[in-house]
Amino acid sequence: MNRNNAATSDTSSWWLLSIMVAACLAAVNGLGFRVDAWRAVPPAIGLALLMVAAFVGRHRGRPRLAAGATAFLQMTLFTLIGVVLAYALAARAGALWDARLAAADRALGFDWPAVFAAADRAPVGLWIGGLAYHSLTVQMVTCIVAMSAYGQFDRLRVAVAAAILSGFVTILISWWLPAMGNVFDPAHFTRLWPSIAWLEQAMIAGLRAGTWRVLDLTQLMGIVSFPSFHATLPVILAWAQRDTPGWRWVAPVWAGVTIIATPLFGGHYGVDVLGGLALAPLALAIAPRLVGSSASLCSGVAPDADLAQPARVGTNHGIG
Repeated sequence: MNRNNAATSDTSSWWLLSIMVAACLAAVNGLGFRVDAWRAVPPAIGLALLMVAAFVGRHRGRPRLAAGATAFLQMTLFTLIGVVLAYALAARAGALWDARLAAADRALGFDWPAVFAAADRAPVGLWIGGLAYHSLTVQMVTCIVAMSAYGQFDRLRVAVAAAILSGFVTILISWWLPAMGNVFDPAHFTRLWPSIAWLEQAMIAGLRAGTWRVLDLTQLMGIVSFPSFHATLPVILAWAQRDTPGWRWVAPVWAGVTIIATPLFGGHYGVDVLGGLALAPLALAIAPRLVGSSASLCSGVAPDADLAQPARVGTNHGIG
């Protein structure tokens, strides 16, 4: 891949982030949100270091450093912008959809009280599932490091674009279909610990009531119920690493355990997970075209073979 094409194939992700910023600014307008200045310092330092690393990688002929740092920078910005956008949209959202989502689960045969009771009797399974669910950031870090190390730059860019695109869509859908989540009282169980949905009830209620308005950029938490990004992102990461030595076998298993654990530890409905799974192949079908188009338009050359390949493969990697 020539250097010019490498420098321009990240453009689609930057455009997506720019659109998210515009949406975020529009959403927070008039809501009275304020940022805790001191808590904003660590994220700002981290972003600055990633920018320096990306600059050094591009201008010192170190493509692995440039690709990895750029991917980390984009995903970090996506997380910060996306969570704030989700907070603002939650503050503006209408009636909760929990009753309808729960009814959909029952229609599909999900018996969550029985699942919770069974999980409470399986301590080993709880620990495995809990570690998997809470390791999503680690999975993303592992993917970026591995793909950068093996020089899989085009596919890494597609994966980042797919993650940002699907995450943005997830946040927008959650605005139209807001929900508190599939909460259960952990006090009724012996080993089962509180789900994220249970812990976030007060935050969501405060956002909707107008009493929660201080942004701690070191403690941002995802509050989206439907669809579940914890179901979407592992599929994208596993797809991205399908040819990465070693990780081609680890990533799908890791992703599978994460997805299975999502209803329990994230407090998601079954339809949340199904919606997230359906979103992954759509994002993987669209992202290669976005990345290829941006590279072609900006550099005046056709996207390379590896960049075009995921468009053919992505639609065949079903979620199962």
